[in-house]
Amino acid sequence: MTQTQPSHLNLKQRNLMIAVMMIGAFIGVLNQTLLTTILPEVMKDFAISSSTAQWLTTIFMLVNGIMIPVTAYLIERFSLRTLFFTAATCLILGSLICMLGVTFPLLLVGRSIQALGAGILMPLSQTLLFIIFPVEKRGMAMGIFGLVIGFAPAIGPTAAGWFIHLFDWRYLFLVVLLISVVDAIFGFLYLKNITETQQPSLDILSVIMSTLGFGGLLYGFSSAGNLGWSHPAVYITIIIAIIILALFIRRQLKLTSPLLEFRVFKYRSFTISMTLIVLMFVLFIGNLTILPIYMQTMMHWSPLESGLILLPGGLVMGLLSPVTGKFYDRVGGRSLSITGMLLIMIGALFMAQFNPQTSALYVIVTFLILMLGNSMIMTPMTTQALNALPVSLIAHGTAMNNTIRQISAAIGTGILVTLMTGFGHLSPLHGAAGLIQGLDMTFYIVAFVALIGAFIALFSEKNNQKQHTKTLK
Repeated sequence: MTQTQPSHLNLKQRNLMIAVMMIGAFIGVLNQTLLTTILPEVMKDFAISSSTAQWLTTIFMLVNGIMIPVTAYLIERFSLRTLFFTAATCLILGSLICMLGVTFPLLLVGRSIQALGAGILMPLSQTLLFIIFPVEKRGMAMGIFGLVIGFAPAIGPTAAGWFIHLFDWRYLFLVVLLISVVDAIFGFLYLKNITETQQPSLDILSVIMSTLGFGGLLYGFSSAGNLGWSHPAVYITIIIAIIILALFIRRQLKLTSPLLEFRVFKYRSFTISMTLIVLMFVLFIGNLTILPIYMQTMMHWSPLESGLILLPGGLVMGLLSPVTGKFYDRVGGRSLSITGMLLIMIGALFMAQFNPQTSALYVIVTFLILMLGNSMIMTPMTTQALNALPVSLIAHGTAMNNTIRQISAAIGTGILVTLMTGFGHLSPLHGAAGLIQGLDMTFYIVAFVALIGAFIALFSEKNNQKQHTKTLK
Protein backbone atom coordinates (compact mmCIF):
# COMPACT_ATOMS: atom_id res chain seq x y z
CA MET A 1 0.00 0.00 0.00
CA THR A 2 1.30 3.43 -0.90
CA GLN A 3 1.35 5.77 2.04
CA THR A 4 1.22 9.55 2.16
CA GLN A 5 4.47 10.75 3.67
CA PRO A 6 4.47 13.27 6.52
CA SER A 7 6.56 15.67 4.45
CA HIS A 8 3.62 16.01 2.04
CA LEU A 9 1.34 17.33 4.77
CA ASN A 10 0.78 21.05 5.01
CA LEU A 11 0.30 22.77 8.36
CA LYS A 12 -3.51 22.71 8.15
CA GLN A 13 -3.61 18.98 7.30
CA ARG A 14 -1.22 18.19 10.13
CA ASN A 15 -3.18 20.18 12.70
CA LEU A 16 -6.51 18.63 11.63
CA MET A 17 -5.06 15.12 11.91
CA ILE A 18 -3.65 15.89 15.35
CA ALA A 19 -6.99 17.35 16.48
CA VAL A 20 -8.89 14.22 15.35
CA MET A 21 -6.50 11.85 17.15
CA MET A 22 -6.33 13.98 20.30
CA ILE A 23 -10.13 14.11 20.66
CA GLY A 24 -10.19 10.32 20.28
CA ALA A 25 -7.48 9.90 22.93
CA PHE A 26 -9.33 12.32 25.22
CA ILE A 27 -12.53 10.26 24.96
CA GLY A 28 -10.54 7.09 25.62
CA VAL A 29 -9.03 8.46 28.85
CA LEU A 30 -12.27 10.19 29.89
CA ASN A 31 -14.11 6.85 29.75
CA GLN A 32 -11.66 5.48 32.29
CA THR A 33 -12.33 8.20 34.87
CA LEU A 34 -16.04 8.98 34.48
CA LEU A 35 -17.25 5.92 36.34
CA THR A 36 -15.68 6.71 39.72
CA THR A 37 -18.35 9.31 40.55
CA ILE A 38 -21.41 7.49 39.18
CA LEU A 39 -20.73 4.08 40.78
CA PRO A 40 -23.05 4.77 43.79
CA GLU A 41 -25.90 5.58 41.35
CA VAL A 42 -25.24 2.39 39.37
CA MET A 43 -25.21 0.37 42.63
CA LYS A 44 -28.57 1.84 43.59
CA ASP A 45 -30.18 1.24 40.17
CA PHE A 46 -29.07 -2.38 39.85
CA ALA A 47 -29.11 -3.21 43.60
CA ILE A 48 -25.51 -4.44 43.60
CA SER A 49 -22.62 -4.21 46.09
CA SER A 50 -19.62 -1.89 45.75
CA SER A 51 -17.29 -4.83 44.99
CA THR A 52 -19.58 -5.88 42.10
CA ALA A 53 -19.93 -2.33 40.78
CA GLN A 54 -16.14 -1.91 40.90
CA TRP A 55 -15.93 -4.37 38.01
CA LEU A 56 -17.06 -1.54 35.70
CA THR A 57 -13.68 0.13 36.25
CA THR A 58 -11.71 -3.13 36.64
CA ILE A 59 -12.97 -4.63 33.35
CA PHE A 60 -12.09 -1.41 31.48
CA MET A 61 -8.56 -1.46 32.88
CA LEU A 62 -8.12 -5.18 32.15
CA VAL A 63 -9.29 -5.03 28.52
CA ASN A 64 -7.35 -1.79 27.96
CA GLY A 65 -4.19 -3.30 29.43
CA ILE A 66 -4.56 -6.50 27.41
CA MET A 67 -5.23 -4.60 24.18
CA ILE A 68 -2.34 -2.12 24.35
CA PRO A 69 0.53 -4.66 23.81
CA VAL A 70 -1.25 -5.97 20.69
CA THR A 71 -1.39 -2.48 19.15
CA ALA A 72 2.32 -2.57 18.24
CA TYR A 73 1.49 -5.41 15.81
CA LEU A 74 -1.72 -3.70 14.65
CA ILE A 75 0.09 -0.40 13.88
CA GLU A 76 2.61 -2.29 11.73
CA ARG A 77 -0.08 -4.41 10.02
CA PHE A 78 -2.93 -1.95 9.35
CA SER A 79 -3.19 1.63 8.10
CA LEU A 80 -3.78 4.61 10.35
CA ARG A 81 -7.33 5.17 9.06
CA THR A 82 -8.30 1.51 9.48
CA LEU A 83 -7.15 1.43 13.10
CA PHE A 84 -8.71 4.79 13.91
CA PHE A 85 -12.13 3.81 12.55
CA THR A 86 -11.96 0.45 14.32
CA ALA A 87 -11.24 2.23 17.62
CA ALA A 88 -13.91 4.90 16.97
CA THR A 89 -16.49 2.20 16.17
CA CYS A 90 -15.66 0.44 19.45
CA LEU A 91 -16.10 3.69 21.40
CA ILE A 92 -19.43 4.45 19.68
CA LEU A 93 -20.84 0.92 20.04
CA GLY A 94 -19.62 0.57 23.65
CA SER A 95 -21.06 3.96 24.64
CA LEU A 96 -24.41 3.07 23.01
CA ILE A 97 -24.64 -0.18 24.98
CA CYS A 98 -23.69 1.62 28.24
CA MET A 99 -26.22 4.38 27.55
CA LEU A 100 -29.05 1.85 27.18
CA GLY A 101 -27.95 0.42 30.56
CA VAL A 102 -30.62 -2.30 30.57
CA THR A 103 -28.76 -4.76 32.83
CA PHE A 104 -25.48 -4.75 34.73
CA PRO A 105 -23.90 -7.56 32.60
CA LEU A 106 -24.76 -5.54 29.47
CA LEU A 107 -23.08 -2.51 31.05
CA LEU A 108 -19.95 -4.63 31.54
CA VAL A 109 -20.05 -5.63 27.86
CA GLY A 110 -20.32 -1.97 26.85
CA ARG A 111 -17.35 -1.01 29.06
CA SER A 112 -15.26 -3.84 27.56
CA ILE A 113 -15.98 -2.65 24.00
CA GLN A 114 -15.11 0.94 24.99
CA ALA A 115 -11.82 -0.30 26.44
CA LEU A 116 -10.93 -2.01 23.14
CA GLY A 117 -11.19 1.35 21.37
CA ALA A 118 -9.26 3.23 24.05
CA GLY A 119 -6.53 0.56 24.03
CA ILE A 120 -5.91 1.16 20.31
CA LEU A 121 -6.19 4.98 20.36
CA MET A 122 -3.58 5.79 23.02
CA PRO A 123 -0.50 4.15 21.40
CA LEU A 124 -1.78 5.10 17.93
CA SER A 125 -1.96 8.80 18.87
CA GLN A 126 1.57 8.79 20.28
CA THR A 127 2.92 6.99 17.20
CA LEU A 128 1.25 9.55 14.91
CA LEU A 129 2.83 12.47 16.80
CA PHE A 130 6.29 10.92 16.61
CA ILE A 131 5.94 10.40 12.85
CA ILE A 132 4.63 13.89 12.09
CA PHE A 133 7.00 15.93 14.27
CA PRO A 134 10.80 16.12 13.93
CA VAL A 135 12.93 15.11 16.90
CA GLU A 136 13.58 18.68 18.07
CA LYS A 137 9.82 19.38 18.34
CA ARG A 138 8.65 16.11 19.87
CA GLY A 139 8.67 17.49 23.40
CA MET A 140 6.11 20.10 22.34
CA ALA A 141 4.10 17.41 20.50
CA MET A 142 3.95 15.16 23.55
CA GLY A 143 3.05 18.24 25.56
CA ILE A 144 -0.06 18.63 23.41
CA PHE A 145 -0.82 14.97 24.03
CA GLY A 146 -0.27 15.42 27.77
CA LEU A 147 -2.53 18.47 27.78
CA VAL A 148 -5.38 16.49 26.26
CA ILE A 149 -5.06 13.32 28.32
CA GLY A 150 -4.25 15.33 31.45
CA PHE A 151 -7.57 17.18 31.29
CA ALA A 152 -9.59 13.96 31.06
CA PRO A 153 -8.80 12.59 34.56
CA ALA A 154 -8.86 16.15 35.91
CA ILE A 155 -12.36 17.07 34.80
CA GLY A 156 -13.88 13.57 34.50
CA PRO A 157 -14.94 12.89 38.12
CA THR A 158 -15.97 16.51 38.79
CA ALA A 159 -17.97 16.87 35.57
CA ALA A 160 -19.67 13.53 36.16
CA GLY A 161 -20.50 14.52 39.76
CA TRP A 162 -22.16 17.72 38.55
CA PHE A 163 -23.88 15.97 35.61
CA ILE A 164 -25.64 13.28 37.64
CA HIS A 165 -27.12 15.96 39.91
CA LEU A 166 -29.07 17.17 36.86
CA PHE A 167 -29.54 14.08 34.67
CA ASP A 168 -29.68 10.28 34.82
CA TRP A 169 -26.18 8.70 34.76
CA ARG A 170 -27.00 6.98 31.43
CA TYR A 171 -27.02 10.36 29.65
CA LEU A 172 -23.32 10.66 30.49
CA PHE A 173 -22.61 7.94 27.94
CA LEU A 174 -24.80 9.78 25.42
CA VAL A 175 -22.38 12.75 25.64
CA VAL A 176 -19.42 10.39 25.06
CA LEU A 177 -21.31 8.76 22.16
CA LEU A 178 -22.03 12.08 20.42
CA ILE A 179 -18.43 13.31 20.74
CA SER A 180 -17.17 9.95 19.38
CA VAL A 181 -19.53 10.18 16.36
CA VAL A 182 -18.40 13.75 15.57
CA ASP A 183 -14.74 12.72 15.88
CA ALA A 184 -15.32 9.74 13.54
CA ILE A 185 -16.87 12.07 10.92
CA PHE A 186 -13.92 14.47 11.10
CA GLY A 187 -11.57 11.47 10.94
CA PHE A 188 -13.26 10.30 7.73
CA LEU A 189 -12.77 13.77 6.21
CA TYR A 190 -9.27 14.69 7.34
CA LEU A 191 -7.31 11.63 8.49
CA LYS A 192 -4.61 10.40 6.08
CA ASN A 193 -2.56 7.21 6.02
CA ILE A 194 0.97 8.24 6.96
CA THR A 195 2.15 5.04 8.64
CA GLU A 196 4.06 2.42 6.64
CA THR A 197 2.30 -0.96 6.72
CA GLN A 198 4.19 -4.26 6.80
CA GLN A 199 3.19 -7.92 6.92
CA PRO A 200 4.42 -9.04 10.36
CA SER A 201 3.43 -12.54 11.43
CA LEU A 202 1.08 -12.79 14.40
CA ASP A 203 2.15 -15.35 16.97
CA ILE A 204 -1.11 -16.58 18.55
CA LEU A 205 0.68 -18.12 21.54
CA SER A 206 2.24 -14.69 22.28
CA VAL A 207 -1.21 -13.07 22.22
CA ILE A 208 -2.53 -15.67 24.68
CA MET A 209 0.50 -15.31 26.97
CA SER A 210 0.29 -11.51 26.83
CA THR A 211 -3.42 -11.59 27.69
CA LEU A 212 -2.96 -13.99 30.62
CA GLY A 213 0.24 -12.34 31.89
CA PHE A 214 -0.68 -8.66 31.72
CA GLY A 215 -4.35 -9.32 32.48
CA GLY A 216 -3.46 -11.45 35.53
CA LEU A 217 -0.99 -8.87 36.83
CA LEU A 218 -3.52 -6.04 36.45
CA TYR A 219 -6.28 -8.06 38.11
CA GLY A 220 -4.05 -9.20 40.99
CA PHE A 221 -2.74 -5.77 41.92
CA SER A 222 -6.07 -3.97 41.43
CA SER A 223 -7.81 -6.56 43.64
CA ALA A 224 -5.22 -6.34 46.42
CA GLY A 225 -6.66 -3.07 47.74
CA ASN A 226 -10.09 -4.65 48.28
CA LEU A 227 -9.30 -8.28 49.10
CA GLY A 228 -5.92 -7.89 50.83
CA TRP A 229 -2.57 -9.45 49.88
CA SER A 230 -3.25 -12.62 51.87
CA HIS A 231 -6.26 -13.53 49.70
CA PRO A 232 -5.48 -16.50 47.39
CA ALA A 233 -7.15 -14.76 44.42
CA VAL A 234 -4.54 -11.99 44.76
CA TYR A 235 -1.20 -13.69 45.42
CA ILE A 236 -1.85 -16.80 43.30
CA THR A 237 -2.96 -14.65 40.35
CA ILE A 238 0.12 -12.40 40.64
CA ILE A 239 2.56 -15.36 40.93
CA ILE A 240 1.05 -17.17 37.90
CA ALA A 241 0.98 -13.89 35.92
CA ILE A 242 4.69 -13.22 36.65
CA ILE A 243 5.64 -16.77 35.53
CA ILE A 244 3.62 -16.39 32.30
CA LEU A 245 5.14 -12.94 31.64
CA ALA A 246 8.66 -14.32 32.14
CA LEU A 247 7.92 -17.03 29.55
CA PHE A 248 6.30 -14.38 27.31
CA ILE A 249 9.41 -12.15 27.43
CA ARG A 250 11.67 -15.14 26.73
CA ARG A 251 9.55 -16.05 23.69
CA GLN A 252 9.53 -12.45 22.36
CA LEU A 253 13.33 -12.32 22.45
CA LYS A 254 13.49 -15.45 20.27
CA LEU A 255 10.88 -14.42 17.66
CA THR A 256 11.91 -12.56 14.48
CA SER A 257 8.59 -10.63 14.55
CA PRO A 258 7.73 -10.32 18.27
CA LEU A 259 4.30 -9.16 19.43
CA LEU A 260 6.00 -6.71 21.81
CA GLU A 261 9.65 -5.86 21.28
CA PHE A 262 11.46 -6.02 24.63
CA ARG A 263 14.76 -5.10 22.97
CA VAL A 264 13.68 -1.47 23.38
CA PHE A 265 15.15 -1.80 26.88
CA LYS A 266 18.62 -2.20 25.33
CA TYR A 267 18.49 1.58 24.84
CA ARG A 268 19.75 3.01 28.13
CA SER A 269 17.85 6.28 27.90
CA PHE A 270 14.59 4.44 27.22
CA THR A 271 15.09 2.19 30.26
CA ILE A 272 15.94 5.04 32.67
CA SER A 273 13.05 7.18 31.41
CA MET A 274 10.58 4.30 31.72
CA THR A 275 11.80 3.58 35.27
CA LEU A 276 10.99 7.18 36.24
CA ILE A 277 7.57 6.95 34.54
CA VAL A 278 6.83 3.73 36.48
CA LEU A 279 7.69 5.37 39.80
CA MET A 280 5.67 8.46 38.93
CA PHE A 281 2.57 6.49 37.90
CA VAL A 282 2.73 4.20 40.96
CA LEU A 283 2.71 7.28 43.20
CA PHE A 284 0.32 9.33 41.01
CA ILE A 285 -2.50 6.79 40.61
CA GLY A 286 -1.97 5.48 44.14
CA ASN A 287 -2.44 9.02 45.49
CA LEU A 288 -5.51 9.57 43.30
CA THR A 289 -7.01 6.47 44.92
CA ILE A 290 -6.24 7.10 48.58
CA LEU A 291 -6.95 10.86 48.63
CA PRO A 292 -10.70 10.47 47.86
CA ILE A 293 -10.85 7.76 50.56
CA TYR A 294 -9.34 10.23 53.03
CA MET A 295 -11.66 13.06 51.99
CA GLN A 296 -14.91 11.08 51.82
CA THR A 297 -14.42 8.40 54.50
CA MET A 298 -12.28 10.18 57.08
CA MET A 299 -13.24 13.83 56.55
CA HIS A 300 -16.83 13.13 55.38
CA TRP A 301 -16.64 15.49 52.40
CA SER A 302 -19.02 14.73 49.52
CA PRO A 303 -17.83 13.13 46.24
CA LEU A 304 -18.45 16.42 44.43
CA GLU A 305 -16.45 18.35 47.06
CA SER A 306 -13.53 15.90 46.84
CA GLY A 307 -13.66 16.12 43.02
CA LEU A 308 -13.54 19.94 43.16
CA ILE A 309 -10.59 19.80 45.61
CA LEU A 310 -8.59 17.61 43.20
CA LEU A 311 -9.61 19.60 40.12
CA PRO A 312 -7.03 22.47 40.36
CA GLY A 313 -4.16 19.98 40.60
CA GLY A 314 -5.41 18.04 37.59
CA LEU A 315 -5.85 21.22 35.56
CA VAL A 316 -2.34 22.41 36.45
CA MET A 317 -0.88 19.07 35.34
CA GLY A 318 -2.74 19.26 32.04
CA LEU A 319 -1.96 22.93 31.36
CA LEU A 320 1.73 22.52 32.16
CA SER A 321 2.24 19.56 29.80
CA PRO A 322 2.91 21.75 26.71
CA VAL A 323 5.15 24.01 28.84
CA THR A 324 7.27 21.13 30.19
CA GLY A 325 7.32 19.66 26.67
CA LYS A 326 8.86 22.88 25.30
CA PHE A 327 11.30 22.99 28.22
CA TYR A 328 12.37 19.45 27.36
CA ASP A 329 13.11 20.49 23.75
CA ARG A 330 15.39 23.27 25.12
CA VAL A 331 17.08 21.83 28.22
CA GLY A 332 16.58 18.05 28.03
CA GLY A 333 15.13 15.71 30.60
CA ARG A 334 17.59 15.44 33.48
CA SER A 335 16.94 18.74 35.27
CA LEU A 336 13.17 18.44 34.73
CA SER A 337 12.94 14.88 36.08
CA ILE A 338 15.09 15.65 39.15
CA THR A 339 13.01 18.74 39.94
CA GLY A 340 9.79 16.78 39.36
CA MET A 341 10.73 13.97 41.74
CA LEU A 342 11.83 16.45 44.42
CA LEU A 343 8.49 18.30 44.11
CA ILE A 344 6.61 14.98 44.50
CA MET A 345 8.70 14.31 47.61
CA ILE A 346 7.92 17.78 49.07
CA GLY A 347 4.20 17.41 48.26
CA ALA A 348 4.10 13.98 49.92
CA LEU A 349 5.87 15.29 53.04
CA PHE A 350 3.25 18.05 53.34
CA MET A 351 0.50 15.45 52.86
CA ALA A 352 2.02 13.38 55.66
CA GLN A 353 0.85 16.15 58.02
CA PHE A 354 -2.88 15.50 57.35
CA ASN A 355 -5.07 15.40 60.47
CA PRO A 356 -8.83 15.57 61.31
CA GLN A 357 -8.60 19.42 61.31
CA THR A 358 -6.90 19.75 57.90
CA SER A 359 -8.58 22.35 55.69
CA ALA A 360 -9.66 21.81 52.09
CA LEU A 361 -7.27 24.61 51.02
CA TYR A 362 -4.30 22.71 52.50
CA VAL A 363 -5.25 19.58 50.51
CA ILE A 364 -5.62 21.66 47.31
CA VAL A 365 -2.17 23.28 47.71
CA THR A 366 -0.33 20.05 48.58
CA PHE A 367 -1.98 18.21 45.68
CA LEU A 368 -0.98 21.08 43.37
CA ILE A 369 2.68 20.61 44.37
CA LEU A 370 2.36 16.89 43.66
CA MET A 371 0.80 17.49 40.23
CA LEU A 372 3.45 20.08 39.39
CA GLY A 373 6.07 17.39 40.00
CA ASN A 374 4.17 14.87 37.88
CA SER A 375 3.96 17.30 34.95
CA MET A 376 7.78 17.60 34.92
CA ILE A 377 8.15 13.84 34.51
CA MET A 378 5.26 12.48 32.45
CA THR A 379 5.67 14.39 29.16
CA PRO A 380 9.46 14.94 29.21
CA MET A 381 10.30 11.35 30.17
CA THR A 382 7.85 9.87 27.66
CA THR A 383 9.43 12.01 24.95
CA GLN A 384 12.96 11.11 26.05
CA ALA A 385 12.13 7.40 26.13
CA LEU A 386 10.70 7.37 22.60
CA ASN A 387 13.41 9.69 21.24
CA ALA A 388 15.98 7.07 22.25
CA LEU A 389 14.46 4.57 19.78
CA PRO A 390 14.92 4.28 16.01
CA VAL A 391 11.78 4.94 13.94
CA SER A 392 11.25 1.20 13.37
CA LEU A 393 10.76 0.66 17.11
CA ILE A 394 8.54 3.65 17.98
CA ALA A 395 5.29 1.63 17.67
CA HIS A 396 6.72 -0.94 20.09
CA GLY A 397 8.00 1.84 22.35
CA THR A 398 4.58 3.52 22.61
CA ALA A 399 2.89 0.16 23.24
CA MET A 400 5.45 -0.68 25.95
CA ASN A 401 5.06 2.79 27.50
CA ASN A 402 1.27 2.52 27.71
CA THR A 403 1.37 -1.10 28.96
CA ILE A 404 3.80 -0.26 31.74
CA ARG A 405 1.73 2.78 32.74
CA GLN A 406 -1.36 0.58 33.13
CA ILE A 407 0.51 -1.95 35.27
CA SER A 408 2.11 0.82 37.34
CA ALA A 409 -1.32 2.31 38.01
CA ALA A 410 -2.63 -1.06 39.26
CA ILE A 411 0.49 -1.63 41.40
CA GLY A 412 0.25 1.87 42.88
CA THR A 413 -3.41 1.43 43.79
CA GLY A 414 -2.85 -1.99 45.38
CA ILE A 415 0.25 -1.08 47.37
CA LEU A 416 -0.78 2.38 48.66
CA VAL A 417 -4.29 1.28 49.72
CA THR A 418 -2.75 -1.72 51.51
CA LEU A 419 -0.14 0.44 53.26
CA MET A 420 -2.75 2.95 54.37
CA THR A 421 -5.04 0.22 55.74
CA GLY A 422 -2.18 -1.71 57.38
CA PHE A 423 -0.66 1.34 59.11
CA GLY A 424 -4.17 2.41 60.17
CA HIS A 425 -4.75 -0.92 61.93
CA LEU A 426 -1.35 -0.69 63.67
CA SER A 427 -2.05 2.84 64.92
CA PRO A 428 -2.71 3.27 68.68
CA LEU A 429 -5.34 5.86 67.79
CA HIS A 430 -8.95 4.86 67.16
CA GLY A 431 -11.51 5.66 64.47
CA ALA A 432 -10.79 8.30 61.81
CA ALA A 433 -7.68 9.54 63.67
CA GLY A 434 -6.08 6.07 63.39
CA LEU A 435 -6.87 5.84 59.69
CA ILE A 436 -5.44 9.32 59.08
CA GLN A 437 -2.25 8.31 60.89
CA GLY A 438 -2.03 5.30 58.55
CA LEU A 439 -2.44 7.68 55.62
CA ASP A 440 0.33 9.95 56.93
CA MET A 441 2.76 7.02 57.24
CA THR A 442 1.92 6.02 53.66
CA PHE A 443 2.82 9.50 52.42
CA TYR A 444 6.20 9.29 54.18
CA ILE A 445 6.89 6.16 52.10
CA VAL A 446 5.73 8.00 48.95
CA ALA A 447 8.23 10.76 49.77
CA PHE A 448 11.03 8.19 50.20
CA VAL A 449 10.22 6.53 46.85
CA ALA A 450 10.25 9.97 45.17
CA LEU A 451 13.72 10.60 46.67
CA ILE A 452 14.91 7.33 45.09
CA GLY A 453 13.39 8.56 41.82
CA ALA A 454 15.37 11.82 42.07
CA PHE A 455 18.58 9.77 42.45
CA ILE A 456 17.73 7.64 39.38
CA ALA A 457 17.00 10.85 37.44
CA LEU A 458 20.65 11.87 37.91
CA PHE A 459 21.52 9.19 35.31
CA SER A 460 19.02 10.52 32.79
CA GLU A 461 20.13 12.12 29.50
CA LYS A 462 21.17 15.73 30.09
CA ASN A 463 19.86 16.79 26.69
CA ASN A 464 18.17 15.20 23.71
CA GLN A 465 20.73 16.12 21.08
CA LYS A 466 22.61 12.83 21.40
CA GLN A 467 19.48 10.92 20.47
CA HIS A 468 18.83 12.60 17.11
CA THR A 469 21.01 10.38 14.96
CA LYS A 470 19.67 7.18 16.59
CA THR A 471 16.10 8.23 16.00
CA LEU A 472 16.71 8.97 12.34
CA LYS A 473 18.23 5.56 11.64
